[in-house]
Amino acid sequence: MASRRNLKKDIDYLMSEVISDCYTYMLIHGEKKRDEAIAIIESILEKRNDLIHRIKHPENKSDKKAVKAHYKAIHEDLLKAIDESFSKLSELTKA
Repeated sequence: MASRRNLKKDIDYLMSEVISDCYTYMLIHGEKKRDEAIAIIESILEKRNDLIHRIKHPENKSDKKAVKAHYKAIHEDLLKAIDESFSKLSELTKA
């Protein structure tokens, strides 16, 4: 990971893509399963806030290996959250 700034930008970009796709789904499908799409948006926003908080408050600042592992875990959690959100949205479109 190059920097905390880039990690924050990645989080915002990927989260906005999920939100954009949810709004596109709601635009195309109208009221059909609108609540589920809104639930996906709410959960992704909660995850975003959690990840940003974790970036701003690393656990062990003095140990470089621990800090590196901390940010790597954040990046992995980001990718996992994005994948889960897109999977949930995909399930909505199948039904």
